[in-house]
Amino acid sequence: MKVLAINSSPRMDKGNTARILNPFLEGMKEAGAEVDPFYTRKLNIKPCTGEFNCWFKTPGECYIDDDMKLLYPKIGESDLLVFASPLYVDGVNGPMKNLFDRTLPGIQPFVELRDGRSRHPVRGTPKNQKMVLISNCGFWEIENFDPLIVHMEAFCKNVSFEFVRALMRPYGEAIQSMLEMGAPIGDIFEAAKDSGANVFATGSYILKSKDVRNALKELQDAAA
Repeated sequence: MKVLAINSSPRMDKGNTARILNPFLEGMKEAGAEVDPFYTRKLNIKPCTGEFNCWFKTPGECYIDDDMKLLYPKIGESDLLVFASPLYVDGVNGPMKNLFDRTLPGIQPFVELRDGRSRHPVRGTPKNQKMVLISNCGFWEIENFDPLIVHMEAFCKNVSFEFVRALMRPYGEAIQSMLEMGAPIGDIFEAAKDSGANVFATGSYILKSKDVRNALKELQDAAA
């Protein structure tokens, strides 16, 4: 199985998004997947300009000369796409949204009905590709991810991806402090790794420590 993993965190491998993504990918590799990871911060991906050249003048090809030319074939060849982004203003952050917008060449300028909704047909033969979302946020309530999940489900339906799994970590900003305190949160990373090894167990997964209440109390006491 070919996996394309894209991390849009500006902190790259030092961020809390990577703390979830990396063990997830490790689990996938141990299960035999071929993983190709990228950081958007290391890529030059310009915003879509809405010219629609990729629909009419050069069908299937974007006129912008940047690193999307590297990603387009990788997206097409992948069996599974892993999009990892911190939660920014109730959605993915800007670099990830730019990448999503630039997938426009993969669909056609026509309209068809799919599952009772008007959609654009994909270009070429659909591959039954699957998608996983990984995200963390600073707030504690899991409901903060709701708008993001709705957006990702809609995106997948539009480009004919199957949304198979979401790994979400609330109060992500506390991870580093908890680790420094020796709080019992190792099971968060173990769960992420297990989820990577069993990626097609469809559904959302909230990454919480078994003793999270005690860990949070210790963090609060230390900050008092």
